[in-house]
Order: sequence, then C-alpha cells, then structure tokens
Amino acid sequence: VQLQASGGGLVQPGGSLRLSCAASGRIFRLNVMGWYRQAPGNQRELVATINGGGNINYADSAKGRFTVARDRAENTVHLQMNSLKLEDTAVYYCNIRFLRDNYWGQGTQVTVSS
Repeated sequence: VQLQASGGGLVQPGGSLRLSCAASGRIFRLNVMGWYRQAPGNQRELVATINGGGNINYADSAKGRFTVARDRAENTVHLQMNSLKLEDTAVYYCNIRFLRDNYWGQGTQVTVSS
C-alpha cells in the first residue's frame, strides 16, 4: 500500500490550504483514512479521520476549521483547512488503516507564518 500526499505549503494566519492523499495497492474496502500531524518537539497527533461509511472524527483543534472528506471509490482523502493558525504548523501525514494494518504517507509540510 502506498500513500501519496500533496497540497502543503506556506500560508499566512487566517488563510486556507487543501491537502489531498491518494492510496493505492491492495486495500481492504473497510478502511479508515485520515490525517495526523507532528510539530517539532511534539508527538504525532490526530487531526481527522473518516471511514467508508462517512463517520468522521476530528481533534478538538480541528473542529469548526477543518473539513475531511473522501472519495471512497478512488481511496482518496482530502483535508480542507481554513482559518489556519500559527500552531497549525506541522508536518501532516496521511494515514490508512484496515484489519490490523496501518500505513503512512511521506508527510507534507504546512507552515503558517506571517
């Protein structure tokens, strides 16, 4: 299984970015896709996940500002990030898990700076 993420970059506070991730390979249809992030000196943390049935879980920090969505047929997941804050700066990792397997993308840098 491979995950290819795109869409990171530099944005000013209050701005928006959209991350996308496509999964390929042998993927069990009952899976959960999502995004995690890791800032320097911090542990990797949940941002948002979504399963094939559309059930969504957001971190408190993401609620009201970020929206996760997926195209199940294409095994892609998107993260629309609005009202970005300085503290959103991190490497964002795409994730897919199914059965007992857990896969990570290569990470994409999101930098929020004025």
